[in-house]
Amino acid sequence: MLIRGGRLVDTAGDRPGDLRVEGERIAETGPLLEPHDREEVVDASGLIVVPGGIDAHTHLQLPVGKTKVSDDFRTGTAAAAIGGTTTVIDYVTAYRGEDPLAALATWRRWAEPAAIDVGLHMTFTEAVAEATVAACVEQGVTSFKCYMAYPETLQVDDGVILDVLRAAGRHGGLVTVHAENGSAIQALRRQALAEGRTGVFEHSLTRPAALEAEAVSRAAVLAELAGTPLYVVHLSSAPALAAVRAARQRGVEILAETCPQYLRLGPELLQRSDGENFVCTPPLRDPWHQEELWQGLADGGVHTVATDHCPFTVADRRAGLAGRSSGWADFTEIPGGLPGIETRLALVWEGVTAGRLSVRDWVRLCAEAPAKTFGLWPRKGSLAPGSDADVVLWDPSLRQGLDAEDLHMRTDHSPYAGQTVTGWPALVLSRGRVVARAGRFVGEAGWGRYLPRQPRAGAIG
Repeated sequence: MLIRGGRLVDTAGDRPGDLRVEGERIAETGPLLEPHDREEVVDASGLIVVPGGIDAHTHLQLPVGKTKVSDDFRTGTAAAAIGGTTTVIDYVTAYRGEDPLAALATWRRWAEPAAIDVGLHMTFTEAVAEATVAACVEQGVTSFKCYMAYPETLQVDDGVILDVLRAAGRHGGLVTVHAENGSAIQALRRQALAEGRTGVFEHSLTRPAALEAEAVSRAAVLAELAGTPLYVVHLSSAPALAAVRAARQRGVEILAETCPQYLRLGPELLQRSDGENFVCTPPLRDPWHQEELWQGLADGGVHTVATDHCPFTVADRRAGLAGRSSGWADFTEIPGGLPGIETRLALVWEGVTAGRLSVRDWVRLCAEAPAKTFGLWPRKGSLAPGSDADVVLWDPSLRQGLDAEDLHMRTDHSPYAGQTVTGWPALVLSRGRVVARAGRFVGEAGWGRYLPRQPRAGAIG
């Protein structure tokens, strides 16, 4: 395939040019490339040609209490492809008492029907031996998550985080953290319930931004002690971003990810009659936090935009974590998470049209940065010859509705219902194969491959 007459944008710059695909790789780029015999020629006039998006934070097929998320790897990756994402990195969760390597095997089996390429992170919910970290790295899992919240199920203490940081550092891994002060949040939740405050909005009130900022600061100190880098997932607030900046100023290598919901949605949605459908963790914040996050995206304070894609149907969310036919009894029983795997690129693109971001910023945040951070560069996130032909032809004039029925994620509600975006993929290639065309999935389940990722340079393990 020869893609002609487009505007190529990646880490090499923003320039007019053509791009040739041979097999599964990008063969060459340049001005005025001549077609080969029997080569399909695609006219990209008026389109922006960019690397396929990389969503570094998804939860597909995940069990949550008595229910599970509504997208599996087949449906979720097809929706991702339609929206211009050609790689996802999903979180394996090894629950307490479970062998992490057995959990990894389960996730790899679940991921076999994926329509695009898949990498995996590993989540530890208790102390692990360094040999387990090393074994994960050998299987291409080079990033490890620790929760600082959910003490009943997922949270680990600071000592475990420090040990994981040190072990990961020795083996070239990167530690990611869900940064909220889980113990303080539990105290606030107990107080709310004791006072009869059970409604959905209490989810926001009991998870204040100050407790996110405190956890970011504490995790940064642990990373500083370990002498290893740290990645903060789903940063949602201005105080938490300030904590990231403060740690970076004193020399800590700390990276922050945010999500479209924290750039677009506010806590007033929790007060609607369907407010349960907007529960996510951390909770949605007031608009002034959004302004700070947009500024962080532009100046590098925020490193990456991912989705934390964790969708539920209305019925499953209403049934709650306990799966009661009578519905959840209070806000602590509502499963948290929003759909977003299909809409990420379009929602961040709105920052370009609003003048908040450049097109190169958009590519950096959605493709290049996650590729470099998580051991996929330069195979992914680049238009350089030799890279995988994960290529998106972006049409900045194509309009797309965001109602659930207009999208392809397996959920019956949309957090952006009633809205439209201008800017959507006209054509999406995964390793040289067309997988989506103007809002339609044309790929197939099982095309995606598992991506073993490279450890960071300088590992001593």
